[in-house]
Amino acid sequence: RQQKWKSSVSTQAKMPPCDFVPEKYESYPYERMQKIREQNIAPSLRTYYKKPLLLHQGHMQWLFDHEGRRYLDLFAGIVTVSVGHCHPKVTMATQKQLARLWHTTSIYMYPPIHEYAEKLTSLFPDPLKVVYLTNSGSEANDLAMFMARLHTRNFDIISLRGGYHGGSPYTLGLTSLAPYKHGVANGFGCTATMLPDVFRGPWGGSHCRDSPVQTVRKCSCTEGACLAKDQYIEQFKDTLNTSVPKTVAGFIAEPIQGVNGAVQYPRNFLKEAYQLIRERGGLCISDEVQTGFGRTGSHFWGFQAHGVVPDIVTLAKGIGNGFPMAAVVTTKDIANSLAQNLHFNTFGGNPLACVVGAAVLDAIEEDGLQKNSEDVGTHMLLEMAKLRDKFEIVGDVRGKGLMIGVEMVTDKDSRRPLPAEEISQIWEDCKDMGVLIGRGGLYSQTFRIKPPMCITKRDVDFAVEVFRTALQKHMERAA
Repeated sequence: RQQKWKSSVSTQAKMPPCDFVPEKYESYPYERMQKIREQNIAPSLRTYYKKPLLLHQGHMQWLFDHEGRRYLDLFAGIVTVSVGHCHPKVTMATQKQLARLWHTTSIYMYPPIHEYAEKLTSLFPDPLKVVYLTNSGSEANDLAMFMARLHTRNFDIISLRGGYHGGSPYTLGLTSLAPYKHGVANGFGCTATMLPDVFRGPWGGSHCRDSPVQTVRKCSCTEGACLAKDQYIEQFKDTLNTSVPKTVAGFIAEPIQGVNGAVQYPRNFLKEAYQLIRERGGLCISDEVQTGFGRTGSHFWGFQAHGVVPDIVTLAKGIGNGFPMAAVVTTKDIANSLAQNLHFNTFGGNPLACVVGAAVLDAIEEDGLQKNSEDVGTHMLLEMAKLRDKFEIVGDVRGKGLMIGVEMVTDKDSRRPLPAEEISQIWEDCKDMGVLIGRGGLYSQTFRIKPPMCITKRDVDFAVEVFRTALQKHMERAA
């Protein structure tokens, strides 16, 4: 039986029912787990919450801790559980393959890699029809950088401030968030340019972004023009004219920034930026690690909403529903640049990963998860916008589909980030009421809501009510 637990905050919201019964927890006691964590697990692997959760089972959008408590998972293992925890279809396909063949490496032919390569690339427009399979997003972005440099014979790569493209020594140059930077030389040949953030940046208005919810900033645009976009493009040109050589290797951007808190650019910004990069001989890389696989609702890939076709696309996270896999999709021509010498990946595209990847694509299609992301995500954005209108500390609500950011501020005029300890308290209260959400942004001031794509409107109504209660509680504390 599921245990009832007393929260420090009470909510009117009733957690939607779930007929799944978790197994009894039978591993080490909580205190022993904590001791192992302190002694044997690297301290850079941090945990969430004052008292870290000890989770032991998952089912679709639900997680269960060692005491049998149930939580609505709105962070999906950092935007990774795309179709649902332990999705039966993916689990079954994996179990079958486990008994058949785990590994040979791609030096031999085996069915899964060919079946998956055909299935995955069929979802991309021409000429993006060649895939190189890897194990993680950092690895995929590493390879995309390498390919761009090899192919163009140029070196410099431009990224946006606030972008997260991995933590490997190579990709750290592209990642432009100080907390991820370490005091070692990195980023040779990488230049970060101004982020076209229409909420926090110098320019922004009330029609800029491709989202059901716009900023509360006023517009001074004429019909069909976007002043903010033009200003940010001027900044982009300024970087090209001052900080890099006349020719560049490439430009990388997430269609919607993930770690930075679902930051969206003005419409047509990417289209114009791509054009400027291509004029200088560079390739355009779309980092779809968080936006891919239907999460944004309107399109299967984030870049499609921007009306662009990149030269290289990187995929990870949701690609495997939690299985470690990733991919670089590009053109035959660019892929050939890597074939001049040896470049080999032992585990990339192994039979197990390819079967998982194919089952995830089937589940997205059969469960109608792209449409669900659009419907349920739009519902949540509009409900969250009501809370923004009601509470002074909710500065911005943004995103598309099930990729949502809620940015917390001291007040809407200054847009100053709400202090970390206040945000933490709201966050802890949500957890105590049974809802798990992520954090992001330069000051960790943005709540990141990116649940498994199987979530329902009923779950959203519960989550919004929990969030409202936590905000109310915060106002009472402040008073």
